[in-house]
Amino acid sequence: MKLHYDEDTEEFRTQLIEWLEANLPRSDEMAQPVESSAHMPPWARAWQRRMFDAGWLVPGWPPELGGRNATPLQQMVYFEEIARRQIPRGFNPQGLGIVVPSLVDHGTAEQRERYALPTLKGDITWALGMSEPDAGSDLAGLKTRAELVDGQFVVNGQKVWTSGAQHANFCLCFVRTEPAAPKHRGISVLIIDMTAPGIEWRSIPELTNPNRADFNELFFSDVVVPAENLVGDLNRGWSVASASLAHERGMLWIAQVTGVERSVELLMKDLKVQGPDGAAPAGDPLIRDRLAELYIDSQALKMLGYRGFAKFAKGMVSPEHSLLKLFGSELERRVSLAAIESLGPRGLDVDTLVGESRHGKGYRDYAAWATRYLWSFSGTIAGGTSEIQRNIIAERVLGLPRS
Repeated sequence: MKLHYDEDTEEFRTQLIEWLEANLPRSDEMAQPVESSAHMPPWARAWQRRMFDAGWLVPGWPPELGGRNATPLQQMVYFEEIARRQIPRGFNPQGLGIVVPSLVDHGTAEQRERYALPTLKGDITWALGMSEPDAGSDLAGLKTRAELVDGQFVVNGQKVWTSGAQHANFCLCFVRTEPAAPKHRGISVLIIDMTAPGIEWRSIPELTNPNRADFNELFFSDVVVPAENLVGDLNRGWSVASASLAHERGMLWIAQVTGVERSVELLMKDLKVQGPDGAAPAGDPLIRDRLAELYIDSQALKMLGYRGFAKFAKGMVSPEHSLLKLFGSELERRVSLAAIESLGPRGLDVDTLVGESRHGKGYRDYAAWATRYLWSFSGTIAGGTSEIQRNIIAERVLGLPRS
């Protein structure tokens, strides 16, 4: 079976590629280190604004929101090409991929005008206040409290793993406004100005790069938030949270599949390089067998995504998307593990980069295999741990009883 797109969709792809080739920032700009996921260097802001003005930032949305009313198939092609070229749409993914869709779906007209449009244009950036020390994958267990006092919310509590908090202009924060309600109720969503008095953040250095700290602990002490900064209805924030995570995962599988495919391809090339003993690891039949298994799994992941997308586009229920995140993140970890186990000492060398810079023209280098292996564990945690994903699949997809 040969999968293909219709002529109109391929014409859309051609237009996109031509625009990208004519407008991409220089490769040396895109290779510059970025301090955090809410830090937008001048060239990145200009690039995001260029995409917005041309209708290529969020193509499925109308032109006034940085899109061109693209069909679902065209949007999939768009994300395929963006992922294949490793092109950043913006360096504040939580703002672009979660906050703005939440404001468009649940915010007031004033909130969309004041916050959503400047975010799309790259003028402001966001942190996302979800996880807490006792509420990670169980978001409904959050304890950060917001009390309505004299027409204003007063926020007290703590968030953790808050990406980009030290650079963000605002935080979309999930708080408990009705402590007596069941835990999935009584949650509200607030827009919090990160310059407000009473906010403190402490960065958490990364193991793989002590000079970069994207994660933060975030503390709120009697932080006053105007009542008009409430997003959606009071005590109905769980629906905003559910929609926010759905937006995050909507097309994320495409980037994940593309990344896994690229990792397998790079591993194939690296295994053909001779080691200190003069032999290439690819000559070992056990290693070849393991590599073949990883390639087959990467293609199965892609086909699973296509099948789920086809159902989604027809308005059908798509349990495949519950499986993609789990399978994809675990597969990326297995690819990195296979690399460091198969390449011998080279697999543990953190100073040797792997990536398109070594194998041809590309816009971004990859870290060493050892570093990628450490990174791979974050994929099994972010957006819902593998353990939680297995519970969801067991209970909601397979209909198994709760343990």
